[in-house]
Formats: sequence, structure tokens, C-alpha cells
Amino acid sequence: MKTYKIAVIAGDGIGPEVTGSAVSVLKRAGEVEGFGLEFTECDAGGCAIDKYGIPLPESTLLTCKASDAVLLGAVGGPKWDSVEPSKRPERALLGLRSGLGLYSNLRPALMFKELSSASPLKNVDSIDLLIVRELTGGIYFGRHGRSDSSELLSDGSVKGLTAFDTEEYSTAEITRILKEGFRYAMGRNKKLTVVDKANVLETSRLWREIAESLKPSYPEVQVDYLYVDNCSMQLINRPSTFDVIVTSNMFGDILSDEAGMITGSIGMLPSASLGAPGTPGMYEPVHGSAPDIAGTGKANPLAAILSASMLLRWSLGETEASDRIEKAVRDTLADGFRTSDIKSSDEDKIVDTDGMTQEVIRRL
Repeated sequence: MKTYKIAVIAGDGIGPEVTGSAVSVLKRAGEVEGFGLEFTECDAGGCAIDKYGIPLPESTLLTCKASDAVLLGAVGGPKWDSVEPSKRPERALLGLRSGLGLYSNLRPALMFKELSSASPLKNVDSIDLLIVRELTGGIYFGRHGRSDSSELLSDGSVKGLTAFDTEEYSTAEITRILKEGFRYAMGRNKKLTVVDKANVLETSRLWREIAESLKPSYPEVQVDYLYVDNCSMQLINRPSTFDVIVTSNMFGDILSDEAGMITGSIGMLPSASLGAPGTPGMYEPVHGSAPDIAGTGKANPLAAILSASMLLRWSLGETEASDRIEKAVRDTLADGFRTSDIKSSDEDKIVDTDGMTQEVIRRL
């Protein structure tokens, strides 16, 4: 029996709860489909700061590199807001992405028909789009810092302390993520939307130039361009017209959260972070650590469970097990089971985190 190595980073807040759900579902899927899974728990984020004084211990990164895939919960929370920026929990995510060479983030936003009434949008029949987000460049990885200045502003006040974060992108970084966008569009409905701010940013103008140069290699793909502010409006106005969106690190971070919310709940949105072939992918729900509901049983585990399904498909090649999990989630929703965040009717059967997990496992 084939056995896969999975690094598990439960993280902070509700991370351990939803990650525990995903692990339980993965174990059952392996039993049903006939393969083994070896899980190794690692620390990263706030819990690592508490234990080691740093958000990403070297041992965690080494374990992840030696694994077939990484399953991540969520990191961060108000407890660590006063930590110096270079050691905040979120730096663990940046360290994992750069350390594993994960430059492509896939965030599907799919509206399950059973949850259409939970969407804040009215009269939307379907949403099925994929956001391809560049993951290791841009403003999150650019030069940053602070400086002090005695320069006077036009109103006579002293400029004082100034903070700066620099957006930088190379031709190679842009080209490889745009190729990913084209590739996924070819496998879907052959529509690609490049989202940028080319009316203001020089980096965005380079994105457009490279996208135009790549278009002849993908003649079947219909390409259009949207400024990020317009795209955020069009996701509300006409979400069903989007197929694949490809964009920069920060813009993708923001738009994917919006896309998750309009499908009914951000608690339903999975993601995959991928690099070169042979690199272990990292899979995580898009929602945050939600420390306000940690330990209450209110966390929706479905985003983590669907992330586990993506792990099986994209990193392990276990497509039948992945299909089985996705069908189990659909069947659970069709049978009326809901966590509180996706409740839309008095007829819904409200369950807690563990209850939803057991319902999915039962349908596997």
C-alpha cells in the first residue's frame, strides 16, 4: 500500500479545529481508496512564537520540504499584534511560500446550489471561478522600512516618520504566473481576466505588456483586462461571467476573500499554493484564525476539508479520493446540514465543527 507523507501545521485560533477535521476526512478517504497517510505535526505562526520566539522554526520548514504535501490551518491573532513586524505570525506564511518555492496560489470560488440563499447577492444562479494569485513577489516581499524626515508639507507641518513598502515584479515572475493563468483557462472555459492597476502602477503596465506577448501562444483563450477597483465591483455585479482571474499577490489576496464571501461564506473557500513540479504543495482554507470563535465549535470545517480534497488531487494524484470528498460535501449540504455561518433557513440542520465533519465522513 502506498503511503504519503503529510506535514500538518495546525496554527492558531480555529486552525487546530478545522485542520483536525481535514485530517480525519483524509484518513477515512485513504482507508476507502486503499492508500496510507503519515501525518507529522509542525509549529508555525503564533504558537511557534510562544514556543520558540520565532514564527517559522527551521525544523518546520525542513519537515515540509521532506513531505509530499503540507496541510495548513490558520495563523495569527490579536495576541501577537504587538510583536515586531519581522516576527509576526504572518511571516510564517511568507517564509513557507518562499522556502518551498510556492509561487502560484489557486483559489476556486464555487457557489454550491444548496448555499445560494446564503450569498449576500440576489438573483445569482451560479458562481464558478478560479483566482490564480502570484504568491512570492510584489509588495509583500518588496523592500520595506521606515524613515524620519524634517521636510515641511504644504500646510507647514513636519513630514516626520514615513513608512514604505515597495511593489516589485520581474519579467520572469510575471511570465510564469501568467502562463499558469492561461493554462488553467485552457482547462476551463477559455476566458482569462488579468487584474491590475495599469493606469497608476508601472508594475501593472509590465503585467499587461507580458500578457499581450503571451496571447498568441494561447489563441483559444479570450483575454480581457480590469483595474482591480473595477474588478471588485464586477465580482458583485456579474460574478457568473468570470472564469479565471490572474493577478498579483496583494490584489489576489483581497479579491479572493471577496469571491469567497459572495459564494455564501468565506468558511467554504479552499486554496492551494503550488510551485515547480516535484515541490510539495501547501493547502489551506482562505479564512483566518478567527480567535473569537476558537474552542466554541462554531468553525466551519468545509474549507479545510475541501483544501484536503485539493491536496489529494494536485499533490498526490489521488483524484478518485478527491472526487469522493467533494461529493460527500455536496451530499452533506444537500441533506440540509449547516454550520451557523451558512445557515439560511429555519429548516437547516445546524451542527458544530465536529458534527459537520462526521456528516461528511459518514457520506464517504
